[in-house]
Amino acid sequence: MLSQVAASLPEFVVGILLLIKGADFFVGGGSGLAVRYRVSPALIGFTVIAFGTSLPELVVNLQAAAAAEPDLALGNIVGSTVANIALVLAVVAVVNPEALQEGTHGMRQVAVMLAAVVAFALLALRGVFDLPAGITMLGAFALTMAVLWRQGVVTEETFESRGIRDVLLTGGGLIAVILGSWLLVESATRIAVAFGISPFVIGVSMVAVGTSLPELATSLTAAVRGAGAISVGNIVGSNTFNVLFVMGCAAIVLPIPVGSYADVFVMLGFAVAILPFFSSRVQVRRGWGLVMLLAYAGYIGLLFGLV
Repeated sequence: MLSQVAASLPEFVVGILLLIKGADFFVGGGSGLAVRYRVSPALIGFTVIAFGTSLPELVVNLQAAAAAEPDLALGNIVGSTVANIALVLAVVAVVNPEALQEGTHGMRQVAVMLAAVVAFALLALRGVFDLPAGITMLGAFALTMAVLWRQGVVTEETFESRGIRDVLLTGGGLIAVILGSWLLVESATRIAVAFGISPFVIGVSMVAVGTSLPELATSLTAAVRGAGAISVGNIVGSNTFNVLFVMGCAAIVLPIPVGSYADVFVMLGFAVAILPFFSSRVQVRRGWGLVMLLAYAGYIGLLFGLV
């Protein structure tokens, strides 16, 4: 067992590193390309950057579906959605709660995210995410993006456009994310088997945190620079991508059964818990960030039977 874990850990670490760097390249290139269409910072965060930082979840889930690991795919979506709020946004709130005040201008996107998570939870009641569910989710996602994009075009440029370099960064980032995702899924599956841990728990914890690292890096950097709209837009946009687009794509590839609705309910609870982050009081935002970090630690501990 130990030899199998030792052999898988380097692949796991390399996979995560490729995911992080690949997503970083994709975000940088995609942001530059978005300048040509003069898109607002909040919308760039919700769409271009959110898609870039959600690429790991997308490719990991497609890889998991292709490898007939539906529990890993579902766990990744549930875990990533929870981690984006209770880990990534919580860290942002603790480090720079003032930056979240700017994010209050994107409450429409927050409402869209909540609606997407509710739709995900309702579809989960059917007991399986299958072809009809996947088509429904992708249709809802396409409609949402079309409406938000038409409402979010502005005249000022908010990022530097670097021409052909943006294209190369975007393409190279995508390749790195695909390779990193494959390594992550393969190594995580072997580790789960070695320790007798269910693929769902591995997906909710190790894989979810690994694929959420790009969101953490991007949102924290944006918050430190005072770009709260991008930081918040990245989180709520990534969650919307995850529960509608990523899960919709995976459901079309392979039916994904819902083993435990309790974890979906937990995800719904953490999604609603995003609202106090936009309190008018800085102390409330920072305090709620600490509460969410403790809640996230408790949830992971419960999954592994530590609490």
